[in-house]
Amino acid sequence: MEEEEDQQKLPDLVKELVHRLLSQSLPPNPNSPEFQNSLRYALRILSSRLTPSVAPDAAAIADSIKRSLATQGRSSEALSFADLYSKFASKAQSVNNKWAVIYLLKIISQDRRVTTNTTTTNHFHSPPLLPNLAFSDPSKPWSNGALLLSKDPENRRDIALREFLDLVKEENEVSEEVLVRDVLYASQGVNGKYVKFDSEINRFVLLDSVRVPRSTRSMVDRLCELGSLFKKVSGYISHSMDRFPAEDVGTVGQAFCSALQDELSEYYKLLAVLEAQSSNPIPLVLESVSSGNYLSLRRLAVWLAEPMVKMRLMADLVDKCRVLRGGAMAGAIHLHAQHGDPMVHEFMKWLLQRVCSSLFEMVRRWVLEGELEDIFNEFFIVGQPVKAESLWREGYRLHDAMLPSFISPSLAQRILRTGKSINFLRVCCEDRGWADAANKAAIDTGAEARRGGFGYGETDTLESLVDEAAKRIDKHLLDVIFKRYKFKEHCLAIKRYLLLGQGDFVQYLMDIVGPELSEPANTISSFKLSGLLETAIRASNAQYDDPDILDRLRVKMMPHESGDRGWDVFSLEYDARVPLDTVFTESVMARYLRIFNFLWKLRRVEHALTGAWKTMKPNCITSSSFTRLQHAVKMQLVSTLRRCQVLWVEINHFISNLQYYIMFEVLEISWSNFLSEMDVAKDLDDLLAAHDKYLNSIVEKSLLGELSQSLYKSLFVIFDLILRFRSRADRLYEGIHELQARITESSLSSRDQNKSRKQTNDKSADQGSWIAEGRKALTQRAGEFLRNMEQDLDSIAKEYSSLQEEFISQLPVQQHVDLKFLFFRLDYNEFYGRLCPSI
Repeated sequence: MEEEEDQQKLPDLVKELVHRLLSQSLPPNPNSPEFQNSLRYALRILSSRLTPSVAPDAAAIADSIKRSLATQGRSSEALSFADLYSKFASKAQSVNNKWAVIYLLKIISQDRRVTTNTTTTNHFHSPPLLPNLAFSDPSKPWSNGALLLSKDPENRRDIALREFLDLVKEENEVSEEVLVRDVLYASQGVNGKYVKFDSEINRFVLLDSVRVPRSTRSMVDRLCELGSLFKKVSGYISHSMDRFPAEDVGTVGQAFCSALQDELSEYYKLLAVLEAQSSNPIPLVLESVSSGNYLSLRRLAVWLAEPMVKMRLMADLVDKCRVLRGGAMAGAIHLHAQHGDPMVHEFMKWLLQRVCSSLFEMVRRWVLEGELEDIFNEFFIVGQPVKAESLWREGYRLHDAMLPSFISPSLAQRILRTGKSINFLRVCCEDRGWADAANKAAIDTGAEARRGGFGYGETDTLESLVDEAAKRIDKHLLDVIFKRYKFKEHCLAIKRYLLLGQGDFVQYLMDIVGPELSEPANTISSFKLSGLLETAIRASNAQYDDPDILDRLRVKMMPHESGDRGWDVFSLEYDARVPLDTVFTESVMARYLRIFNFLWKLRRVEHALTGAWKTMKPNCITSSSFTRLQHAVKMQLVSTLRRCQVLWVEINHFISNLQYYIMFEVLEISWSNFLSEMDVAKDLDDLLAAHDKYLNSIVEKSLLGELSQSLYKSLFVIFDLILRFRSRADRLYEGIHELQARITESSLSSRDQNKSRKQTNDKSADQGSWIAEGRKALTQRAGEFLRNMEQDLDSIAKEYSSLQEEFISQLPVQQHVDLKFLFFRLDYNEFYGRLCPSI
């Protein structure tokens, strides 16, 4: 009975609610049509089985209402609602679906606001639970505060739709379904009925003869851009795949085309879906359709928005990569990956991973195996066939045009050196220990565990692998060079023999080859000189060197012309052999030969001065035989000898200081620095750089550099003058010895004659006159010889002073600082500075 009473109360309560709502504006009449329509509307809503798409949470709905009121600036109403809701929630114990009551009130409130704000478009904003209802009087949507709804008795809606359909047919000669189908054809590069490809502007266009609104034509033109881009991309793929021979495309180009083709395959799938939807008719405004899967131009624009972005990007890449290949193509594609759009960025990352896979595989094989499998010439490292001695310097090089921009030049250099080290060990050193070093590097960096290697976007992994492989392989290479091939020992041997650092060997060699080298160059036998070289080795401490080192030391006769002496063409050479000839190349050994010739000339001059001193020993003029000469002749002799000795001392000072500077301040300091840099070298390039620096230091400090050519020429003129002085000194003392012998012979002859005359008592005046005449002639000849020698010595001394002053005056302006120290050593007491104020 209670349930029946409750059910009877519900209509009464609803009627009371309607009555109160309508009474806010006018006193309602329960029998009026407005009251009856509003009551039926309320009962219809309450009896509907449709459910709202909200969670049954009364508190959440109440909070939503409070927030809505607060955001509208109705704070007082929000507080009043909160107070009413609290009372309703605490007192209405008999109400089961409190949330439904609150939700109903919310919907009614929203419906009132929407209806109040719209007059002509009220069809579109009526509650979704009540379709096909319209206001009974559009000019008065509210009556007594209630929404009045009824059927459309005059079918004004249908009439409006028919009028709109007639208008569309008048403005459009071609239906939208046909245009959609043509746009889909154009998107596949195919001409439609009304959309054709215009070869002049290279794009699909809607025929001018077709009458459509301007907005429709504009939208068709925008959509047809996709077809033009598709045609360009697909044409590039077809052309690249059909090209012959394959090296015109390369593996990178093939990967690029394959990636583009895969993306077009996904594009074809989308077009298939759109083709299926295009068969459904396009409904007019508010026309009831059985399915929403129709395709209009606007919907097509939404569907093709993302493919349009990708197709534009692919077409741009096709234009950029049309004439590129290999690493250059990968670098050009990489430039488009720096994009702020996440979709574009991900697409480019996927594309580059596909494109760069072969390139990164080449890098992996090069740094771990030393293999350069680049059959299409697209890698940034190129090789060429060379001799073993030129493998390191000329066998491999970077091809800058093929270096992708995502690999830095420094990383590319490390990649190049790592592979070169492997090939150098394999070819020149015949070593296989590099394989263990490469395997350890791959394991440490995780590259061994990657079945597919690594690719684009893993630059850190690539750098880690290259650095680890380079560190291990370079260390192994240096160990082989230093321990197995004794690089340091061979450098020391070159210093001792080619740079004349082994003093006893050099001195003995000059002593025994001097007579031979004084002969004309075309009469000297190189076999005899080789024998003398072997003798000098066995007679000095050089005999204790490694036999392998001594076997590499040989005599070399340089090309000569007529008139050259042996001194001018004699030299030593050192056979470096593989793999040391990578350091001691032909050009390097030519520089060593130039240094040897300079040092050999310096040692020859020093040797000549030593020989001159031996002939100038003091006891050569102490013989009593000179006491019988006239006083003038004796004074001339003393003056000449003194002039010769003074000039020798002056020359010896210059040569001694120059030789000390060259042998100690140049050779020894350069060698010490070379040893230090040799110990800290991390790879073969460092070793080569240290050796080049060592050799350049010697060349520059020894006056052999390009900037010291005038000094070098002046010095060799001084050397020739010193050798000329040695020949004059030898001639002087030969003449003195000859004069001494003649005087001694004359004295003996005079004593014999006196003894014979006493025995025979012969006092012939003629014989005495003859002896006197002989002594007089000898005295005259001696005086004339001494005067000529003194004049020659004065001429040499004058020329030497001029050359020496010119040489010393050039030293302070030299760029190399060590040459200035040579000036301080030669002019330690500022003697030459006082003679020549310009110094």
